[in-house]
Amino acid sequence: TAITITEQPVSVSVPVGYSLTLRCRAQGRTSLQYQWFCQYQSDCRLIPGATNQDLPIIAEQTQLYTCRVNDLYRNAVFSDWVKVEVHQCVARGLPPRLWQGEPVIVLNPSEQRVEVGQPLQLQCAAMGVPAPSYQWYRNGNLLEQQKRKKLWITHTKVSDSGTYLCCVSNSHGEHWTNAVDVHIGRDEILPPADCFQLFHLVFVLATGKIALLVGNNRYQHHPNLMAPVRDVFELSRLLKHLGFQVVSLLD
Repeated sequence: TAITITEQPVSVSVPVGYSLTLRCRAQGRTSLQYQWFCQYQSDCRLIPGATNQDLPIIAEQTQLYTCRVNDLYRNAVFSDWVKVEVHQCVARGLPPRLWQGEPVIVLNPSEQRVEVGQPLQLQCAAMGVPAPSYQWYRNGNLLEQQKRKKLWITHTKVSDSGTYLCCVSNSHGEHWTNAVDVHIGRDEILPPADCFQLFHLVFVLATGKIALLVGNNRYQHHPNLMAPVRDVFELSRLLKHLGFQVVSLLD
């Protein structure tokens, strides 16, 4: 071919506001010209002024990118499409400056109880440069088909019960999510007598009056408050007069 791409851009997974650069390199018989494009949802558009080999980006929303390379003879090739995945749930300025792109898990799966025959979904997510890959395990055994952020089983069986976790990895290392238990079974209906006892227990617990007071004095980005200790003490005394059990915590 007249043009050969020698370095493809790579997908990344980063926090909102993160600065990064996508790279594309190519060789040809004549001088080469570059033009970057992006796609958000179904809209694909040229990026004005993005005519260099490198495309600097401040990540604001998840988008796809590709680079067109052409020569003086109107030959043209496109790079691979890559995804810049942006995690809106991660605060700006994170991860710290020392981050080298190793996987950082931002969402762990949660424990599930599912009736037999119903779908099961477990989900995790991680940042990484390049974007990390995913591999799910059950009871320490690799699940060959489960290589995405979301583990999905359409119709569960009892044998799908177990302890699940996911390995997230890229060229800088690997991290593991928390292990979570998944229980697959049939719903059990309590006998009427047990239902009555359960209802009575819930009613008794619900009628108890418990107050939790938290007095914070030391803040990282705010001046210390004037008198949270005194406020908690006064409010605790008032609530006790009203029949509450009071739990007081400071800082």
